[in-house]
Amino acid sequence: MTIWKTIKLAILVLSCLAATGALAEIQKSNEPDRKVNANSGVPAGYRYRVLVSTDIGGTDPDDFQSMVHFLVYADYFDIEGLVSSPYGPGRKEDILKVIDYYALDYENLRTYSDRYPTPDVLRSLTKQGETEVASYTGVRSTTEGSEWIVQCARRDDSRPLYVLVWGGIGDLAQALHDAPDILPKLRVYWIGGPNKKWSPDAYQYIADHHPELWIIETNATYRGWFTGGNQKGQWGNKEFVTQHIAGKGALGTFFATQLGGTIKMGDTPSVGWLLHGTPEDPSNPSWGGQFVRAWERPHMVFNRLTTEVDQIEQFSVLELVLPVDAGTPAKPEATMQIENQSLVGFFDTEGAVRFRFSPKGAKTYSYRIRSNVPMLDRNAGGFTSFLPPPEAAKHPSPRLPNWWTDDPSPEFAEGPHIGAKTVNQWRIDFLRDFAARMLRCQSPATHKSMNSTEDNAP
Repeated sequence: MTIWKTIKLAILVLSCLAATGALAEIQKSNEPDRKVNANSGVPAGYRYRVLVSTDIGGTDPDDFQSMVHFLVYADYFDIEGLVSSPYGPGRKEDILKVIDYYALDYENLRTYSDRYPTPDVLRSLTKQGETEVASYTGVRSTTEGSEWIVQCARRDDSRPLYVLVWGGIGDLAQALHDAPDILPKLRVYWIGGPNKKWSPDAYQYIADHHPELWIIETNATYRGWFTGGNQKGQWGNKEFVTQHIAGKGALGTFFATQLGGTIKMGDTPSVGWLLHGTPEDPSNPSWGGQFVRAWERPHMVFNRLTTEVDQIEQFSVLELVLPVDAGTPAKPEATMQIENQSLVGFFDTEGAVRFRFSPKGAKTYSYRIRSNVPMLDRNAGGFTSFLPPPEAAKHPSPRLPNWWTDDPSPEFAEGPHIGAKTVNQWRIDFLRDFAARMLRCQSPATHKSMNSTEDNAP
């Protein structure tokens, strides 16, 4: 053996020993291990067909963190699509950017499992979706992303297609509009809340026209990934990144540059739902939360300006319908200014303008209208949003047989965030597992563990 080969072997051994030591450190915890009731899914060896729709690079930078997490678990899934669905500056190039970092770690990752997809395969699955907010009708036009959803759902595969929606729901709405026959094949986990706020028209289109869709609408539960739970020492949002993510390969280094090196990963519960739990039954515990059958989706229509005494449920859809007179310009325009949004009014054929808004907070809101229609211009109003009541879960909607949402029970709330404790109770488990996965980016597997069943278990 040459001196150079001896040196390389020594470096490899030291690297593996360091990784082993780091893994042992990760596994130390003052809390006992907790187990999720997992009768199927990844722990049982089932492979899910997965398509991710993300607003990465757009209005919410935490998608970069969630994409890093998803890719280090990529050997567990049959990934069928990565769709850029922003409302803002994000584009598919932002997905490709993360794949480039994945490519730098790929040689290490594939020593642990030959099921990690190659970077070129991932690039071929990356598609551009809708870049504009849907109008009042809820759909705009077919995109590369929406068409890809249709193609994947129609494949000759008996397994359902799990669609993880991390941002706007416009491409999913468009796919259902263009090909309603795909509905039975879809299993959707949607990070709602702020994303519902930005896409209320696409949401309302799905709720009105495709009520039998199998979907988890999580408006607040997802916050348990970064809010509450055990955040002492190495498990703190910032300390965890410093100790267990930063410097762990190219993906770890990139992750640590996002959001000041602090965990958010608000979309990752959708992946956690598949990793540990029983995805076919959202009422069971999982890393992605525990849900209840949805009550009728709140949609409040007011044919007048509202005031603060008007109350609507948090995460509902408020629809304001205001009449316009015969003196309306040939090309009427109107916008509602509310919080950080400027909602474009839709002028219908019945002589009214319509606005839709979804409040993500339980508080009092105010709005003001700007328009070239004199009777609308400078009108103002407000309303009050309240937390979903616990008793709502006792009245699941027969119209929405496969629709699931956050459990409003007070014991599962983390502060104002309903359902969040059904995620953060597993914080040590999912963070420890993630930290162990990141070591794969740093060092190759030893010959003994290479591609072993044990190393491919979560």
